[in-house]
Amino acid sequence: MKYLLIGLLIVTVSCKDQPKKEQIKVEDTSRVDYLPYYNEESFTPNWLIPGSKAEKEFHKIPDFNLTNQLGERITQKTFENKIYITDFFFASCPGICPQMTGNMFKLQEEFKDDNDILFLSHSVTPTQDSVSVLKNYAEKHGVIPHKWHLVTGDKYEIYSLGRDQYFVENDLGESKTIDDFLHTENFLLIDKNKHIRGIYNGLNRASMQQLIIDVKALKEEG
Repeated sequence: MKYLLIGLLIVTVSCKDQPKKEQIKVEDTSRVDYLPYYNEESFTPNWLIPGSKAEKEFHKIPDFNLTNQLGERITQKTFENKIYITDFFFASCPGICPQMTGNMFKLQEEFKDDNDILFLSHSVTPTQDSVSVLKNYAEKHGVIPHKWHLVTGDKYEIYSLGRDQYFVENDLGESKTIDDFLHTENFLLIDKNKHIRGIYNGLNRASMQQLIIDVKALKEEG
């Protein structure tokens, strides 16, 4: 009986110590200093150090040539040294786009006084969404000029950006052409170096809250 009590005491002490060690280990490995980077459609996070060689060589959104609701030419120069949030929509969309636009408006309101944050919405029906159509849409939905750009342009360029550069569609392994409609509820967070740093469901309130948190974290990176 004496030996049994000693054995139980050892097991009890051992069991009490073990979770404490595991808890510390989990906390240490889950703590991150920077938001992850993304470079393909599965959105597997890549943990890079900003300013490192790996970060500088990582996937970046290439330059583009589009036109906004004011008839102005929009390129990557427009977003130089800016963080931006981007999505894909069309003005006549009766389904998810109004809710997406509403959530983008709320984000615009959150950061309307922050000159480091811009917004970019690409039309996926550019032949229908002319400059005048986008201007009317912008006025209807409270878009702040030069803060939030609604853009139209060449359909091939917009679809190529969406699928091959922003990876906004989650149809993994499914090949699509220019004739396949591009439609997605995803919002993307792009840093000042044109890297993708987050993907969010533009219809989900919790996801929008996380996006706000991540924008503020990204600003802390400098």
